[in-house]
Amino acid sequence: MSGASPFSAFMAQALYDPERGYYSRQIKTVGKRGDFSTSATLSPDFAAAVANWLKSESSLQTNVRHVIEIGAGSGVLMESVKRSLGWWKRRQFHWHVVETSEVLQKQQKLLLGDSVTWHKNLKAALETCEGKAFLYHNELLDAFPVMLLQWQEGLWQEVHITPAGREISLPLEWDETMRAPFTALQAWPGKAARQRIEIHAAVRNWMLEWAPAWKQGAMLTVDYGDVFPALYYRRPVGTLRGYLHQQRLEGEAVYMNPGRQDITADINFSDYRNWAAELNWKEISYGNQSVFIQTYLKKLSPHPATAFIMDLHGAGEAFKYLIHRPG
Repeated sequence: MSGASPFSAFMAQALYDPERGYYSRQIKTVGKRGDFSTSATLSPDFAAAVANWLKSESSLQTNVRHVIEIGAGSGVLMESVKRSLGWWKRRQFHWHVVETSEVLQKQQKLLLGDSVTWHKNLKAALETCEGKAFLYHNELLDAFPVMLLQWQEGLWQEVHITPAGREISLPLEWDETMRAPFTALQAWPGKAARQRIEIHAAVRNWMLEWAPAWKQGAMLTVDYGDVFPALYYRRPVGTLRGYLHQQRLEGEAVYMNPGRQDITADINFSDYRNWAAELNWKEISYGNQSVFIQTYLKKLSPHPATAFIMDLHGAGEAFKYLIHRPG
């Protein structure tokens, strides 16, 4: 069918088109007044744990004096992290934000002021820091455009979207070398007919782009997802979804408001960990969000949302964390 584009192109345009993209122009904020909330906007305990992680890492690498948050949302997380560190400790760091959204960058500058340096991409930020920096990002990777694939007629087919918002599937024309970095494209006994998966090729390309510039420090990754194949357990339609006014949208609803809603997919942490290992990053620890907060925050606050972000039947388990150091 003429005019159809890969789903990844549709998602990239819907989120990042300079004139009509959700993150480029339409997003208002992150939190209760936005289309979705994050752990950082719900409870101060998440930021306090990140602050204690920074303290721990800086005690091991005393010559690293730059902190970079990648995709800082409304700026609430960095503001809370700095507050948790205290006046003296936060002044020991130079603070940086990597942000592509002009809308969100304006909000961040209003909140964070002149004590932060902004960058359009992570490679440029790392070059400013001479490659020595502590990095952290929360719910960043899930916003990268994904390839949407479906197992059909004994092979993987890539979902394309027509201008009218209809799906068509075309055979995935990748050889074994191109498929090798993605665990879901390897032998997968028992996958359901018409199983859908998401391939985060854009995340891998992003890592390859800036990794050579990172020489020293540590990185904290927090996002929702799981290892493979647990990621797709009882999920025959995959993990793709949208969010609009705090409401979760699935199926055809994902295509109904392009540019006016968030579109996201869970992270395959098996792939992410493999790609990090290929870059010679050392994995320090991996687990769920509840474990991360308990590890770096000995006493939880009485904040009413803390139970939600710690819930092992909800956000506390759904979100995973990873800590890496460059090799």
